[in-house]
Amino acid sequence: MNARAPAAGDASRWPPAQAAILPGHRLHLQQGPIDLVIKAEGQPAAINDAYRAARERFRSVLGELAAELPLLRRPLIGDRPPVAKSAIAARMITACWPHRARFITPMAAVAGAVADAIKGTMLEAATGLDTLYANNGGDVAVHVAEGHQLRIGIVPDLARAIPEGAITVVSDSGIGGIATSGWRGRSFSLGIADAVTVLAPTAAMADAAATMIANAVDADHPAVVVAPARSIDPDSDLGDLYVTVKVGRLPMKFVEAALARGMDQADTLLGQGLICAAALTLQGRWQFSGVRSGLFLPMA
Repeated sequence: MNARAPAAGDASRWPPAQAAILPGHRLHLQQGPIDLVIKAEGQPAAINDAYRAARERFRSVLGELAAELPLLRRPLIGDRPPVAKSAIAARMITACWPHRARFITPMAAVAGAVADAIKGTMLEAATGLDTLYANNGGDVAVHVAEGHQLRIGIVPDLARAIPEGAITVVSDSGIGGIATSGWRGRSFSLGIADAVTVLAPTAAMADAAATMIANAVDADHPAVVVAPARSIDPDSDLGDLYVTVKVGRLPMKFVEAALARGMDQADTLLGQGLICAAALTLQGRWQFSGVRSGLFLPMA
């Protein structure tokens, strides 16, 4: 996800990190553009330890990212990945590096990488957690202990953001992250997908892959309006690339062709082991890649 971020080296422009307990004993962590909702299930003492560790770790996250923004906004090219100082930045680069044949910057994985970092901190701090999710604006790091399962809603349209399906994650699924991208999400997209939801071993991997698949869902039609990313957000890492700003009603043959382009990308990433599954939707049409029976289900 090519998300907005503070000016390089300047996290102080934002208020201090905030933490609060929400209904359902969920932990809310927020600072600047980062907004996490976290839920852990398990032994009460373990949950308390995990939440305490998450609060402490979160205090430095935005500063770490801001300090390395020039590097993280740079397109990935060449034979060797750039070297980052912080663990989160390194995770972003690792997740995006396999996609460098097409335009990508490490910012495509920022939300997922932050969620992964918080999840990792919580698991290091506490044993006895049955399930855990760290949801960073729709990019979610998940943990499921043996014998347990976690059900997470998915949306077919980021404009409505109403779950109309669900993903059930079990302990042996290999799924550690879920991410959704689309042209009406929090960040810019080069494509026209209403939503692309990706399941992957980590949230950072899911975030990067969802971005690339959503970019591939595209159509050359007068109903698709685009503009340079820099004309909308001067600080965008996408620079002068054209991003989608409006999608009108498309003839069905264009919808199907756009989804087919996205499916080609999803199937390629699936074959490379970079994702576990993906669900693509555009104007009421769904396509699925790598879906096992019962993985994506309608909401009851």
